[in-house]
Amino acid sequence: MARTRRTNAGTPDYFLMAALCILLVFGLAMLASASSDLGKQLFNNSYYYLEHQLEFGLTVGLAGFLVAYFVPYYKFKNIAFVLLLVSMAALVLVFTPLGTAASGSTRWLRLGPLSFQPAELMKFTYIMYLAAWLSNSKKRATDFQSGLLPFAVISGLIAVLLVFQPATSTVAILLCSGLVVYFVSGAPLKYILGIIAIAVAGVAILVVATPYRLARVTGFLNQSKNTQGQNYQLNQALIAIGSGGLTGQGYGQSATKDSYLPAPIDDSIFAVVAEELGFIGAGALVALFAIVTFRMFWLAKRAGDRFGQLILIGFGTVIALQAFVNMASISGVIPLTGVPLPFVSYGGTALAVFITMGGISLNVTRYN
Repeated sequence: MARTRRTNAGTPDYFLMAALCILLVFGLAMLASASSDLGKQLFNNSYYYLEHQLEFGLTVGLAGFLVAYFVPYYKFKNIAFVLLLVSMAALVLVFTPLGTAASGSTRWLRLGPLSFQPAELMKFTYIMYLAAWLSNSKKRATDFQSGLLPFAVISGLIAVLLVFQPATSTVAILLCSGLVVYFVSGAPLKYILGIIAIAVAGVAILVVATPYRLARVTGFLNQSKNTQGQNYQLNQALIAIGSGGLTGQGYGQSATKDSYLPAPIDDSIFAVVAEELGFIGAGALVALFAIVTFRMFWLAKRAGDRFGQLILIGFGTVIALQAFVNMASISGVIPLTGVPLPFVSYGGTALAVFITMGGISLNVTRYN
């Protein structure tokens, strides 16, 4: 007998809610520590970055959480495509005078006094769209013309817009997550392998064709060389991680975040965590991400409908992949990237999006 969707909300999964809350509080506490010296130097306010994160990340995120949590999740199915179109339009607008550039990338869209990153919003809307589209018909996952072709066109167009920002690591996280959702929905393995082969070839061409991407890869392959140039950030991050030892230097006692470690509140914040809280603290953070991810996957198996199942799998994959990419790159396991650590790194748009993801994930558990 087919399972039917509940029309009355029940209680959410409190285990997932607790894990997300702990992750959020931990992230804000670590941002307060990692940003204190930088805020003091630049703004004469040790809490500048924390206050900014609370005002533009947490506040907006909580508003998004309330909408995502209290509006029955299946109602978002009807507007998923519209949300995707809005996100794609925002990606296009970053290349207009409304877009702002920083550190060689054009990733921000400024609307009056506010600015946000459309690429972060796309992580939410892309997964929502795929979940809605693939749950409407089982044939879409297996059919070439009505399934693979539209999936490839939409995903490819988003990838092109992100590559030109450039935001290559975001492309990888987004498309890998989309591919997982597509596979779980029933796509044949030959489709998945074909897409992976094309993606690998595309990445290889990008790396060879763009000097800065090639430099990152060669720097990764020769980590012991050029430690004062291309590999400076990685070298300083590894020093910070190593100096943390088992139990760390103590909260707020990082010696590298002041002058030596680049991007201590962004890409390198995991190194600050390891230095101040040691292997135990860093390991606890990794375990927390694993708990959130596997809980979402476990809840997806119990979901009452396909749409809710794919939402949980998609969001769980995005969180897991982005956390892995951030922590692995700053630890020298993969080439250095520029993606924030979910719930921890500084960035209002990213925090707001991940909190909203948490809201709609808990919403799914209320009806299943």
